[in-house]
Amino acid sequence: MLEQNIVLVSGYLARDPDFRTTSAGTPMCRFTVGVTRRFRDKATGEWKDDVSWVPVTVWREAADRLRDRLKKGSPVHVEGRLKSSSYEDKATGQKRSSLEVVANRVQFLAKAGAEGASAGVPSSPEAAAPAEGPDDKTDLEEVPF
Repeated sequence: MLEQNIVLVSGYLARDPDFRTTSAGTPMCRFTVGVTRRFRDKATGEWKDDVSWVPVTVWREAADRLRDRLKKGSPVHVEGRLKSSSYEDKATGQKRSSLEVVANRVQFLAKAGAEGASAGVPSSPEAAAPAEGPDDKTDLEEVPF
């Protein structure tokens, strides 16, 4: 059976990204992308927006390249894979699970009307460079958040 784990997400950063370094010295960046689906409400005929908030993690050199380029509201296109995690909520003791996108590519998109740029084109050659995920030696328990 053929299995695929490919995710493509385009949207805007919900807040400024969070840059950290693991205790092993591996740089990482976490941010959330807001993706809006526009639809017509069948009952009222009005157009409505349904926003999904997608957590994204970027590792190593790619995380470093994002440091001075991303901020709240930045338009991005992210390519990566889904990663599921399970954990115990320390406050309630309940088992929880989450999904995130581990990016292998982050492309900066030009804002509409930006001078000299068009949507869908990287803002620089390294902007679309692959973002590698952690290797098997990276202990995610060491990530400081």
